[in-house]
Amino acid sequence: MDIFFLIIGLLLCIIGLIGSFVPIIPGPITSWLGLLILHLTSIINLNYTFLVGTFTIAISVFILDMIIPLIGLKKLGGTKKGIIGATIGLLLGFFMGPIGILSGPFIGALSGELTNNLGFTKALKAAIGTLIGFLAGIAMKFSVSFAFLIIFLYKSVSAFF
Repeated sequence: MDIFFLIIGLLLCIIGLIGSFVPIIPGPITSWLGLLILHLTSIINLNYTFLVGTFTIAISVFILDMIIPLIGLKKLGGTKKGIIGATIGLLLGFFMGPIGILSGPFIGALSGELTNNLGFTKALKAAIGTLIGFLAGIAMKFSVSFAFLIIFLYKSVSAFF
């Protein structure tokens, strides 16, 4: 049963890492679920303070990920259509690989801002703000999910050696 928990936990950590780039999957929370599954094994016992602390980090990153793009958007004069466009661009860009992940939100935000009949310069400025916010959110989610994966691997390997 422990091997099953280890496999499921590792899969959740990897899915959480992927979720750093895919807006539909809450990356850090999914990675944290991998740590929780690791705790359920009989060979690895994570203390409750550690689990509560990492859960707090995962929830905080989840909330900040919703706020940071809005801050970037508002600071540079964007609208809600820019955020919607950036999200759609990210979803479409995900299927085009790393270049699509970077260019998709920008093109989507620019398109969304242009539907508001803003001038190209204002729409471009808002799209850059949205892009910076999205990239900051992705970097933050990836960092936390990667750290959770490293913790998972370290605890798993050290339990056997």
